[in-house]
Amino acid sequence: MAGVRSKFCAFILAALLAPLFTGVPASAQSWPTRPVKFILTLGPGSGADIGARLLADRLTKKWNQPIVIENRPGGDGLVAINAFVTANDDHVLLFGPSSSFIGHPYQHANLPYKASDLAPIARVSNTVVGISVPADLPVKSLKEVIELARTKPGQLNWAGLTGALDIMFEGWLKSIGADIKKVP
Repeated sequence: MAGVRSKFCAFILAALLAPLFTGVPASAQSWPTRPVKFILTLGPGSGADIGARLLADRLTKKWNQPIVIENRPGGDGLVAINAFVTANDDHVLLFGPSSSFIGHPYQHANLPYKASDLAPIARVSNTVVGISVPADLPVKSLKEVIELARTKPGQLNWAGLTGALDIMFEGWLKSIGADIKKVP
């Protein structure tokens, strides 16, 4: 049931987002008939939160219905995804970076959802991945970070969004021969 609902929601959202790009008046749409909720995998002030609020502002005007942003950070994105999957409401949509769920099958043995419960339908923004270090770390370049990591295996930590970034960063660490531990 949840898989059918999410596919239906994906189809509806795709159809409704089209007027933003084609100029078709939103008044020609019959959905939404009541407020819409975006459940976010990240907290207030995150890039996804800012993007959701900007999009919600435009869609509220087009749809003549308010959009409520509900931040559900934590649990590697599973808190928000589970809230979305169990909502059973065609006016509840999941909003967040694909990194919130793309790595789950590789990271977790048991998931509270099936991949078929999610149907990504629209790309709202791009994510830029950057590496930064504390100002008191004695490095001035990426090359120096790599050298430090190689000379102090397991003594440096990293943090970032879950999912695709985990896979990408771990792949990068393997390719440079460094052991840096993730701190979720």
